[in-house]
Amino acid sequence: MKKILLIFVFLVINQLSAQTEIFDTLLQKYVSESGAVNYKELKNETHSLDKYLQFLAETSPEKTWSTNKQKAFWINAYNAYTLKIILDNYPLKSITDIKKQGKTAWKIPFAKVGGKSFTLDAIEHEILRKKLFDPRIHVGVNCASGSCPKLLNKAFTEENIDEELEKLMKIFVNDSSRNKIDKKKVVISSIFDWFKEDFTKQGSVIDYLNKYSNTPIKSNAKISFLKYDWSLNNK
Repeated sequence: MKKILLIFVFLVINQLSAQTEIFDTLLQKYVSESGAVNYKELKNETHSLDKYLQFLAETSPEKTWSTNKQKAFWINAYNAYTLKIILDNYPLKSITDIKKQGKTAWKIPFAKVGGKSFTLDAIEHEILRKKLFDPRIHVGVNCASGSCPKLLNKAFTEENIDEELEKLMKIFVNDSSRNKIDKKKVVISSIFDWFKEDFTKQGSVIDYLNKYSNTPIKSNAKISFLKYDWSLNNK
């Protein structure tokens, strides 16, 4: 019995790895280093994305999985379903143009995972932010828009997620198109305003920025926020 269980676990792990590789290949092929997506070309390979989404629809994260493994699984799910809803409505100028029965893209229960239907909001706010809390998830999940932190052109895994989120946060904070940082004044992404509670668990927003900023910021620096660019992150 124990041997059968071990074989089953091994098969599940192998399947997860194989399916994640499908998503990884798509990201490497159609997402640039800067995070721009070639939706036009990706639309011709929706069968591969659908194969990965079918795997998500049939797979429930196990409680025995590590936090990093769960986090990677759910961020990949969020990003894959975001790509899906964009492709289903492409061409379009912005994800904010998507509406279904009065609901925005984030509130449509179209994302199937483990036999259940989720909204993008539920994945982000109820699972990632609440159950797998990590301020860096905000640079992991991607809203397909100009002001979003760049979409990573590889899939997250249990092994790479901590390193990749750290890199992405460093890149995001120091990206002058998304955050303008000076010693005495910062004009930063609205993400730091909308999700302030996530970034201030162990200090101020300035304290958090200083963990990643190439420019040291004074604790009393003036803070203001940039207008968010919701135009599609199209290549």
